[in-house]
Amino acid sequence: MGLLSDALSRVQPSATVGITQRARQMAQAGADIIALSAGEPDFDTPEHVRKAAIAAIERGETRYTNVDGIAELKEAVAAKFRRDNGLDVTAQDCFVSSGGKQIIFNALMATLNPGDEVVVPLPYWVSYPEIVRLAGAEPVFAEASQATGFKLTPETLEAAISPRTKWLLLNTPSNPSGAAYTADELKGLAEVLLRHPHVYILTDDIYEVLVYDGRSFATIAEVEPRLLARTLTMNGVSKSHAMTGWRIGYCTGPREILAAMLKLQGQSTTNPTSISQWAAVEALNGPQAFLLEWRDVFQKRRDYVVARLRGCKGLECLVPEGAFYAFPSCAALLGGTSAGGRKIATDEDFVMGLLEENGVALVHGTAFGLPGHFRISYAASDSDLERAMDRIEAFCAGIV
Repeated sequence: MGLLSDALSRVQPSATVGITQRARQMAQAGADIIALSAGEPDFDTPEHVRKAAIAAIERGETRYTNVDGIAELKEAVAAKFRRDNGLDVTAQDCFVSSGGKQIIFNALMATLNPGDEVVVPLPYWVSYPEIVRLAGAEPVFAEASQATGFKLTPETLEAAISPRTKWLLLNTPSNPSGAAYTADELKGLAEVLLRHPHVYILTDDIYEVLVYDGRSFATIAEVEPRLLARTLTMNGVSKSHAMTGWRIGYCTGPREILAAMLKLQGQSTTNPTSISQWAAVEALNGPQAFLLEWRDVFQKRRDYVVARLRGCKGLECLVPEGAFYAFPSCAALLGGTSAGGRKIATDEDFVMGLLEENGVALVHGTAFGLPGHFRISYAASDSDLERAMDRIEAFCAGIV
């Protein structure tokens, strides 16, 4: 009998965490590293949110709370969904966890059984298939390639659904590609889902506020209200309000699923941090104008990074419509040799060669299910992005 759980043998470590840790180790050893591998805004948490947290501490809000969040935060979450997404929900329809990832983990662990299938569009966020596998179910990959703008088509979705399908995981704007579905595109997917009433939808809207070029954000239960009863809509304050370390995610969805998530969370982490919850109340109820200013900064960075990537030897790059990532193809450079003598046979060889020879940390596309690409985060200062792009350009030029 082995020491470790069999469930752990079904999952892989997070590639984004691994590469970020490698970059951090190199930097600690004295290397000049520019890390563009993690998905984290470089802005500070807004002052009014920080002050709300301090005020909560001073009031003594430091004890256990309701497992699924304080009433004030659940009310703020419901108000946000009504205000921003047109979802007719109340606080009883909402749930709070220690980050958006815990929402996804709770929902899948509480509903999946061996033999169940979950449709996962690829490229995907690295944790989606691993959480599915950890729950004992099987991810079914539906390719959304560069040819479709990294977006799932109704035809591809239809082909991926079987009688064993329990969930569709949908992320818009997307990590890693930055693709953002329009209302019409979601309507096309909804028409397929309406024909398959056994399929539930978990939509990850964590990058909601980062949609560019005057586009409007849309979420599937808003576009097709008939799906509301089987859609879990997840969001959080990490990316929107630069609160990654505060660990607050939230959702709205069917009460039967929320009750199951409550049971699971009650036997694992229990409540999210009390102080973070009060900060999140202020984040959701307080001023929101700064979000537009941050979005404009990210859009300018996107434009700069995409232009520079397109100027690099062997790279192709679509213009991301949201989030703060680009997902270029490096396929034309595979099979070459870097200036440092490294054979570039795979996208992982590309990103590891770039890290070790030129000091820029990115994540290879295979980690997201789509080989021949890499993800670059432009949630970094203008100076860091300029230095990083100079290094990427030089690395690509040196591959022969």
